[in-house]
Amino acid sequence: MARALVKTRKVGGSIVVRIPKEAAEQEGIEAGELVELEVRKARKDWFGALEGVGSFSREDELDTHD
Repeated sequence: MARALVKTRKVGGSIVVRIPKEAAEQEGIEAGELVELEVRKARKDWFGALEGVGSFSREDELDTHD
């Protein structure tokens, strides 16, 4: 099963999504074929977004003005 994160767009009264070329090729999907979709809204949490960022050091602290 191929997975992709895609953005919706409105066409007439419908909301449409595109299947990325890589996902279509992986699943062997061609134009005009019937496909099954499982629709879920993507969560916008940022867990893991700052991977690799180390802890703060003394040099990172903002010095206040007197």
